[in-house]
Amino acid sequence: MTFKSLIYKSCFLVVLFLSTSLSAQNKKIRVLFVGNSFTYYNNLPQVVAAMAKSQDIIIETKHSTVGGSSLENHWKSERGTQTRVMIELEKWDFVVFNNHSLSAINKPSDFMEYGKKFADLVRSKGAEPIFMMTWAYKSNPLMLPEIERMYKLLCDQVKADYIPGGPLFASSINYRPDLELFHDDIHPSPNGTYLLGLAFFKYFTGKNVNAIPTNISTLDTNGQILYLIFMNDLDANFFRQLVNEFQFKTLSLKTEQVITPKK
Repeated sequence: MTFKSLIYKSCFLVVLFLSTSLSAQNKKIRVLFVGNSFTYYNNLPQVVAAMAKSQDIIIETKHSTVGGSSLENHWKSERGTQTRVMIELEKWDFVVFNNHSLSAINKPSDFMEYGKKFADLVRSKGAEPIFMMTWAYKSNPLMLPEIERMYKLLCDQVKADYIPGGPLFASSINYRPDLELFHDDIHPSPNGTYLLGLAFFKYFTGKNVNAIPTNISTLDTNGQILYLIFMNDLDANFFRQLVNEFQFKTLSLKTEQVITPKK
């Protein structure tokens, strides 16, 4: 390869990277959240959309959630779930899954089976699966290693990304045990949902989260402000720093990996 052709190729890759990044920023993405009360407590899907909108980024979210449900329940359309219908009939860019909080520990074979089935279904419809790694119960932090191991195993086998909810909770508790992440023994408090929302924002945009507002709001059906989460500045600043510094894969990193030439 001549020096001149190398320069042309390098310029092309730079233009491709910039155009890909800009299109990713300007494009509206549609995300379906599938799971249970870990997702619908404090309206996590709406929080993610509201955080994105605050930065002039459009993430349109919907959810298919039933309290206490597993991905097996969602796959078999049990307990009133309509997840497969929503995946089949609507156009999504990403589908986020959270399994039952004990599934990875008590039913590991089912955890793997239905995670794989949904990953295959989602990709057959042109979307990408993402898994929200759940957290240990407040009363039993020893749950986390097995939860983390199983989610990483599943995501490695289906080549999918995960949002490290459990590890983020554990890190927050380590640094700031005074910050209450739990509504009860298992469900997230507004603090916990704010932390999760920041992680999803970072994943989808690849941006740091410094500009995310302290209080998160959206608009109701009348076009009036509807507040989702109130935080205080000190706690919000801590969560933003934690998510910024926490290392996990984001969509922008995957894009860079795809278009960076091999040496």
